[in-house]
Amino acid sequence: MSSNPVAETVASLMPRARAELTELVAFPSVADFDQFPRSGSEDAARWIADALTAEGFTDVALLDTPDGTQSVYGYLPGPEGARTVLLYAHYDVQPPLDEAAWTTPPFELTERDGRWYGRGAADCKGGVIMHLLALRALKADGGVPVHVKVIVEGSEEQGTGGLERYAEEHPELLEADAIVIGDAGNFRAGLPTVTSTLRGMTLVRVRIDTLEGNLHSGQFGGAAPDALAALIRVLDSLRDEDGSTAIDGLAADAVWEGLGYEEEQFRKDAKVLDGVGLIGSGTVADRIWARPAVTVLGIDCPPVVGATPSVQAGARALISLRVPPGVDAAEATKLLQAHLEAHTPWGARVQVEQIGQGQAFRADTTSPAYRAMADAMAVAYPGQRMQYAGQGGSIPLCNTLAALYPQAEILLIGLSEPEARIHAVDESVSPEELERLSVAEALFLRNYATS
Repeated sequence: MSSNPVAETVASLMPRARAELTELVAFPSVADFDQFPRSGSEDAARWIADALTAEGFTDVALLDTPDGTQSVYGYLPGPEGARTVLLYAHYDVQPPLDEAAWTTPPFELTERDGRWYGRGAADCKGGVIMHLLALRALKADGGVPVHVKVIVEGSEEQGTGGLERYAEEHPELLEADAIVIGDAGNFRAGLPTVTSTLRGMTLVRVRIDTLEGNLHSGQFGGAAPDALAALIRVLDSLRDEDGSTAIDGLAADAVWEGLGYEEEQFRKDAKVLDGVGLIGSGTVADRIWARPAVTVLGIDCPPVVGATPSVQAGARALISLRVPPGVDAAEATKLLQAHLEAHTPWGARVQVEQIGQGQAFRADTTSPAYRAMADAMAVAYPGQRMQYAGQGGSIPLCNTLAALYPQAEILLIGLSEPEARIHAVDESVSPEELERLSVAEALFLRNYATS
C-alpha cells in the first residue's frame, strides 16, 4: 500500500486526522437534550460545516430537521458529466454511560495501546474524518473525479428520524448515483468488509399501573397487585427458555447465507463471561443478522439503595426490537404492542408508546459500485478480499434513501469493528483502520468514476 500515492498522502495526513478527531470528540454531541445541552451538538455541527467549507465545498448548510436537530450538508463539484456520490456519517453520539467507568474521559481523545479512545471515535465521528481524508488524498493526486455530496446527521443514535423526514421533503438534495454510508464496520480489524444487510428497529416504552399509589408491603403485600412484578412478567414473556426472541406472530427462524461467525470468536468479541452461555438458537450469524432480537434497554423502578418496603403502583420499561430484512418494522411494532398487552397479568393497566422506528435494509451486491469497492479494498488491504457481512444494528436512513433513489447503489463501510466497543464504555477506533478505509474510499471514488 505504501507505493500508492493516495496511500502515501493519507499516511502523511494521519497526525492532522488525530488532531481533528480530538476536536470533534470533545463536543458532547448527545442529541438527548434532557441529558446534554443542545450547544454540544450545535458546536459539532458548526465544526463540520467549517471543515467542509475549508475543503472547497459549496452550498454548505446546517439543515434544521423536523426532530429539532441539525444535519450538515455540503456539495463539492467534480468534472462536468461526472457521476455523483453521496458520503454519509453522523456526528451525534451515544451517552457515555458511567463516565467514572471510562479509563480516560469519554470526551477527550486519548491514545492507548495503539488505539484512540473517546465517545464517537468510531461511531461515527471517525467516519467524518474518514471522508475528509479520502477527499484530501484525491485532491493531492489529480483531483476528485466525481461530484461529491456530504451529509452528516445529528440524531442517528436517537432514532427520531429527523433526517429521513427532511430528505423526504427535499428529495433532490441527497440524490446520487452511489451512496457510501460510513457508519458500519469491518467484520474484524484488518478484514475489509461491506455490510450488505441491516436489521431495522422499533423502540417502545411500556408502562404498567396497578394502584393509585405505593402501599406498605407488609400491610398490603400478597394481595395488592404489584406493578413492578407485572412488568417483570411481561418482559420475561419476550423470550423463550433458550433466550430466543419470542413475540407472538413474529417469525424468528430465518437463516443467514453469508459470512459465518464462529461461536468462540463471538464470545471473545462480545466478552462473554466464562461459563455463561449464549442465548438463542441457530448459528451466531442467524441470531444477530437474520432474526429479530428484543432487548430491555432500561427500567424505571426504585433503586436498591434507598428503596422502601413498598408495593409499587407503577413501573415502566424501554424496549428495543431489531427486525431483519424481509420484516416490516411497522408490522413488527404492532406485534410487539399486541404481545405486551396480551401478556400483562392481573388486569393491570398497560400503555405502549412508540418512540422510534426504522426499516431493515438489504443491498444489491451485484452492482458496479461493489466491484469498484472490491478493487479499492484489495489495494488498501493487501492480500485480503472484500467480505460481505450483516450487521445487527440499524441505520434507518438507508431505507429512506433506497426508496427515494431506487437507482442509487448503496454501500456500507466504516470503523466499528468488534474492538471498537461502540455504544459501550471505552469506545475506541483503530488508526490503522481509519487510514486503510480512507484509502479504500478514495480509490473507490476513482474506480467508480470510470466504471
